[in-house]
Amino acid sequence: MKVALFGGTGFVGGYLVNTLIAAGHEPSVLIRPGSDYKLTSLDDCRVTAGDISSVDAIEATLQGCDALIYNIGILKAFPGKGITFEELHFEGVRRVVNAAQKLNVRRVLLMSANGVKSPGTPYQDSKFRADEFVRRSGLEFTVFRPAVIFGNSEGLQEISHQLHQDLVKPPIPAVAFHTGWTPKGNGVVMSPVHIQDVADAFVGALSNPATVGKTFVLGGPEILTWEEMIQRIAAAVGRRKWMLPMPVGLMKFGATLFDWLPFFPATRDQLTMLAEGNTADSADLEMLINRPPTAFAPENLSYLS
Repeated sequence: MKVALFGGTGFVGGYLVNTLIAAGHEPSVLIRPGSDYKLTSLDDCRVTAGDISSVDAIEATLQGCDALIYNIGILKAFPGKGITFEELHFEGVRRVVNAAQKLNVRRVLLMSANGVKSPGTPYQDSKFRADEFVRRSGLEFTVFRPAVIFGNSEGLQEISHQLHQDLVKPPIPAVAFHTGWTPKGNGVVMSPVHIQDVADAFVGALSNPATVGKTFVLGGPEILTWEEMIQRIAAAVGRRKWMLPMPVGLMKFGATLFDWLPFFPATRDQLTMLAEGNTADSADLEMLINRPPTAFAPENLSYLS
C-alpha cells in the first residue's frame, strides 16, 4: 500500500516510517526543504519537499496513495515563528483532508492525543477540532489518542529523556508534582505507552477494516504516579533519587511569570494538562497489536544509559 505520511521526521514519525516499510508499505513523506537527513530509511521513501501550508506540496505527497497518516504535532507553540497549535494541529489537517477528498484518497489515520477537548488548552482544543473535522469528512477515518509516549528517541524530545536530563541526572532532589496543596492522594498519574506499540497500532489499522470509523485511546499497561516514573528512570540508569513534593499550582504560578523564557521547563498550559493526568486503559492497544503492551519499566528504559 502507498501511504502518505505527514509528520515523518520526528520521534513518532521515524517509528512510523520504519514500521510501514517493515510491513511492506511504500511511504510518501512530506518534509521541509533541507530536512532529508532527519528521515529514516530515506532510500525507501518517496519524498516531497515542502510545507504543510502548501496545498501543492500536500497534493504531490498524496498523489497515487491509497491512505494517509497525519502525525504533525507540537507541544509548545512559537507564534512569532508561525508555529502555532491552530496551524499545525487543525489547519494542516483541514488542508490534507480536503486534498485527500479531491484526489480520492479515502483512508485517513489521525494522530490525536488522550484528553483532547473543547474548550480546553489551545493544544487540546486544536486537536479536538481536528478530530471532529476528520469525523465529518466522509473519509474512512481512524483516530488514535495515545497517552504520553515513551521509547528510544535517539536524542529527540521524548518524556523519559526529558525527565532523565531535567530531574534524574542533576545532583539535586527531583520534583514530585502533586495536584493538591498536600502530596497525600494527589499524585499526578499517567499511563505511558511505548512508541513501537503505537506505530504497530497505526500500521496494523491500515489493513484492518474493523478500525474504520473508530477512535482508539492507547494507554500502557500501568497507571503510574509522577514519582514512580522518576524512580523507574533512575533505576534504569543505576541511580536513586530523593523527591521534593511540589504542587502543580505553585509551578503554574511560576509559569505565568516566566514561561516566555526559553529555559523555563514547562508552559502554564502544559502544567494544566499535567494536573489533569494522562491515563488510559490498555485494552484498545492490546487488541490492535495482539500482544501485551510494553511497560514503562527499567529494562525497557535501558536506552537512557
